[in-house]
Amino acid sequence: MRLPSPAMQIPLARLSGRHVCVAQAAARLNASRKLRRINYAAAVGSRSFSCFALRGETAEEERSELEFERLFSNLNQATLKREPGSLSSAVFLVAGTTVGAGVLAIPAVTQESGFLASAVTCVVCWVFMVATGLLIAEVNVNTMCELGSGGVSLVSMARRTLGTVGVQVACWSYLFIHYALLVAYVARSSDILTNSLGIPLWESATLFSLVMGGICYFGSQRFIGGVNGVLVFGIITSFAALVIVAGEDLHWEALVKANIGAVPMSIPVIALSFVYQNVVPVLCTNLEGDLSKVRSAIVWGTAIPLGLFLVWNAVILGTITTADMDSVKITDPLQLLQDSNGVVGPIVEVFSLLAIATSYIGFVLGLSDFLSDLLKLPSGKNKPLPYLLTLVPPLILSLLDPEIFFRALDFAGTYGVLVLFGILPATMSWLDRYSDSTSSFPRIPELVPGGKVTLALIGGAASWVILSELLENFGWK
Repeated sequence: MRLPSPAMQIPLARLSGRHVCVAQAAARLNASRKLRRINYAAAVGSRSFSCFALRGETAEEERSELEFERLFSNLNQATLKREPGSLSSAVFLVAGTTVGAGVLAIPAVTQESGFLASAVTCVVCWVFMVATGLLIAEVNVNTMCELGSGGVSLVSMARRTLGTVGVQVACWSYLFIHYALLVAYVARSSDILTNSLGIPLWESATLFSLVMGGICYFGSQRFIGGVNGVLVFGIITSFAALVIVAGEDLHWEALVKANIGAVPMSIPVIALSFVYQNVVPVLCTNLEGDLSKVRSAIVWGTAIPLGLFLVWNAVILGTITTADMDSVKITDPLQLLQDSNGVVGPIVEVFSLLAIATSYIGFVLGLSDFLSDLLKLPSGKNKPLPYLLTLVPPLILSLLDPEIFFRALDFAGTYGVLVLFGILPATMSWLDRYSDSTSSFPRIPELVPGGKVTLALIGGAASWVILSELLENFGWK
């Protein structure tokens, strides 16, 4: 197959009436040249596509079989060399995006439920968020197949499956959660940098936004993956140091507490702590639609933060004794630990800054890609406008209200995450799988088993948490 030089992504698209994969740019060749049609079928139980290049007008004529494990190839526009995304970089991107500001707030919202109850809640939320991420990946790859290009964001996915109303819900939910969390990240990171460097708050906020935003804008996939790898390694190192130092004052009897009644109030923030789905479209594009790699990146990329969250919560809650709980209402157990142990303070600051930085990179990449698709800008090359719209508003809002951190996390977790990454993925996947209006072509293998029952449970669970929070906030519960 001849690949034209301007193409950044060479997809295996679909043509009408038959299972067809063909280079996207091949459809634009001179009309006088007969287009090569490539008929493919996904082999049952196989991870690859069996493709047959038809050189004549009928299937009986000479044909050659090709095997594809990806939907397209990512090509460097200058060198015309394939630049596939690596699985390790994808895992680090997911892990770095997941380990964000939410982990800092977990002990504050789980102190009443206790470690045992909150540990079970973390595992359940992890399973839930892995499932919704896989649903997004499934719909995303199906959408790439139909549109014949990579770089498909939630806008295109919602437009294809949910229509105009779905696009509006997805757009506003996506913008709300991303801007809310980016504001929280900038606010918290600027506070840490101000305390460490002694510079004004506006300078530290601007410095953080410029450095991390510049990495996202100017860096290649490989460079950003390398930066994420270094930051995740720093997170693990500082986290290990924190566990060793704080573990000396661990009260094991404090870890056996379990108050099931207090679990629901912690679900929004815990669910927020596992947010990574915003980078799933980027992940699918970088990994060229390879379903096996996408699944592995999501599962392993979120399993690492799950282990960190469980140990983190045990260390923080394990330092709180019953006497502490009875004597004073603890607003932030993390702050109590910092005040009681002078060695822990600097380690917590480093861990917090690194965790915010990795998550900030993932959210900037996801939001800028979303805005590019929303503004219908050409894919394959970074444009300054989406990055300016991504970086500047959170910087301004964080400076207007430096104390916005916990409020932003609470609102984003309750009304943003569970709508955008709970209800919508289940709804889009339901329509994508069972509606005849989206496409007449067979779908890729389902990444989440269980059929309609699983989808109904995911959407119902998210709706129940949102309704419970609404009733409690309005005093009806």
